[in-house]
This record gives sequence, C-alpha cells and structure tokens, in this order.
Amino acid sequence: QVQLVESGGGLVQAGGSLRLSCAASGSIFSRNEMGWFRQAPGKQRELVAHITSNGRTNYADSVKGRFTISKDNAKNTVYLQMNSLKPEDTAVYYCNEKAGLVVLRSWGQGTQVTVSS
Repeated sequence: QVQLVESGGGLVQAGGSLRLSCAASGSIFSRNEMGWFRQAPGKQRELVAHITSNGRTNYADSVKGRFTISKDNAKNTVYLQMNSLKPEDTAVYYCNEKAGLVVLRSWGQGTQVTVSS
C-alpha cells in the first residue's frame, strides 16, 4: 500500500512563501498524475494543482501565478512552492495520486498552512 506523507506547512505572514513536500513510499509519480489539494475549515476539499506523468501542470485560478507544482521521480517526491500567500490560502494541504477526477490513494495527514494578515 502506497503511503503519502505531506510536510512543510507552517504559519506565515501574508505575502510570504512556503514549500510543501509530499513523499510517497512507492514509485508512483512517474506513471500517474499527482495533485495537491487543500481543505479549509467548513469547506470542501479542492484541487489546487496537478502534474502529469510527463510534467505538464495545471492550476486552480485562485493560485495561478503564485503556486508551482513540481516533482522528483527519483526521490518519489512532489512539491508545491507557494509564493505571495494570502489569508485565504489557509487550509490543510494534501497530496494524492489521481486519474482525472478520481483520487487513487488513501488520504494522508496533510500539512497545515496558516497565513496571517
């Protein structure tokens, strides 16, 4: 069973940056899409960025131009560089393997990102 472990969250002031990491216990990044999701209190989990097996990326409008997703297949790790953070980016961030709209793995613990104004 592949496990996903997110890290890198924290408390940051508005305008600051964080880099999240997602490490997988198996070699899945080279074959499938990987996505970063987030869930704010009282809201549904939403997809904010994904990267395909060949490195193409896509972003939610709310983070476009500020967030960058990348991966290192050799390290089985996917990253989310978050710049120009806003209070509305406050959420628990998760990664998962996905195929279209379907997530393929159990959710990990996530990593909390809190942006203060």
